[in-house]
Amino acid sequence: MQTITYTTTVSPASGILNRIYLPTNRGVEIIMLKDIVRIQSISNYSKLYFNNGKTLVVAKVLRWFEEQLHSYQFVRIHRTHLINMNYMQSYNNNDGGQLLLHNGESIKVAKRKKAALIRYLVAA
Repeated sequence: MQTITYTTTVSPASGILNRIYLPTNRGVEIIMLKDIVRIQSISNYSKLYFNNGKTLVVAKVLRWFEEQLHSYQFVRIHRTHLINMNYMQSYNNNDGGQLLLHNGESIKVAKRKKAALIRYLVAA
């Protein structure tokens, strides 16, 4: 039986990660990172939310995405959310912390993740 590994690719011209290959029940989806707004954990699956309003559920845990994308402006702000910081509109410190995205969604920032988010924002 042949084993296939799905991974990310780096653009040869820029040296910057620009897409990720994900197995789905239909085959393999090639996803441009710039199109992902956020990724939400759903048990042993992850739900990707795209800038065009579409979603995709894949059989990968959120930790896998976090490990693959931590250097590419994706920040884990909650045990169930990984955010593409290119879509962040603002951060509100009320109610423990809320991240507002360009599409109008508001995602709660976990208390344990708040310091790492602030460090990211200060360094950016």
